[in-house]
Amino acid sequence: MNAWSLKRKLKSTAILTVAGYGVFAFVNIYKGNEKFYKQVVMPLMHCLDPERAHQLAIFIAKHHLMPKLSYEDPAVLKCKFFDKQLSNPIGLAAGFDKHAEAITGLRNVGFSFVEVGSVTPKPQAGNIKPRLFRLTEDKAVINRYGFNSVGHDVVVDRLDCIRNKHHLNYTLGVNLGKNKTSTDPINDYVEGVKKFAPFTDYLVINISSPNTPGLRSLQTKVALEPLLKAVVETRNNLPQATKPYLLLKLAPDLSYDECKDIAEVLKSKSCKMDGLIVCNSTTERPDSLQSEHRVEVGGLSGHPLGDVSTKMISDMHKLTDGMMIIGVGGIFSGKDAYDKIKAGASVVQLYTGMVYEGPTVVTKIKRELAELLAADGYTNVTEAVGINSKN
Repeated sequence: MNAWSLKRKLKSTAILTVAGYGVFAFVNIYKGNEKFYKQVVMPLMHCLDPERAHQLAIFIAKHHLMPKLSYEDPAVLKCKFFDKQLSNPIGLAAGFDKHAEAITGLRNVGFSFVEVGSVTPKPQAGNIKPRLFRLTEDKAVINRYGFNSVGHDVVVDRLDCIRNKHHLNYTLGVNLGKNKTSTDPINDYVEGVKKFAPFTDYLVINISSPNTPGLRSLQTKVALEPLLKAVVETRNNLPQATKPYLLLKLAPDLSYDECKDIAEVLKSKSCKMDGLIVCNSTTERPDSLQSEHRVEVGGLSGHPLGDVSTKMISDMHKLTDGMMIIGVGGIFSGKDAYDKIKAGASVVQLYTGMVYEGPTVVTKIKRELAELLAADGYTNVTEAVGINSKN
């Protein structure tokens, strides 16, 4: 065989190999192969800087470049979320789709509801980069984004387009934050309630991010009362057709006494919220952390937060006499979700799990959760809510 023939044969072999792998990859992605995502797709994504990988994931979801996953939610996962009937109790936490760019694509992943934001009244760039770190050994993430936001007006326009032009009937939440330089934090949240009420099913008063100076001080009793009174009054004065549910998002670093104080505030009629989100990321750094990035400043989320979150869900479920809770923190499996539901969460959210296992983690969680519910004799996920907190 001469050199020219050998070169042509090697080139043909290379083309066929690449094409063959391309077809193999497409089939596995199209079918939602969980193992392929976890072992191939996500390691490739992790070759990118974390924030660039995040932006790429948004681009893929925004432009519907990932096929709709085919898993059909079993009847045991159906649940009520306020006045909404959901096919499953798994939602996407705030922090992923910060600017409401990818809602329709994210629906195809299998979430029953999506929460966008945090959104601040005025656009702001957030903290300087780098501000997002993977703790791979710990299945965790540290972020110090600092409420980077395109602002109320841009997100309102996007939600208006989704709701009124594309007629998307899908459960949506908007997570509200305050501007870093704001001199009137209460007004920041009040304005958010007014602007987003016509376009969303629920609004989250986020006073628990660790990356905005002074924000967590709003969780103290003396600061919380006037804030909640203002947002509740604003919501109650809206037309009936545009009254969203109000939820309060709490930090995991609160003491039990601080949680009791918050529960007392919530029992006041003028401050009564419709639910809680438990919990945000933590500033604590468990001794078990192994990654070199464990020393980074910011909020820690993912696996190390799992037990802390579940314990806090149980505490707040008891302290508030069964208030509706969205449980979030360290959910990677059906058991993780089930533990939070049994602790008192009516529904759950995840984010970091997708960072490590890709979008198919949603299907895995739903499948495993359905199996656990059936094994324990439940006919509906709602029957298990708070079962451990009653003991």
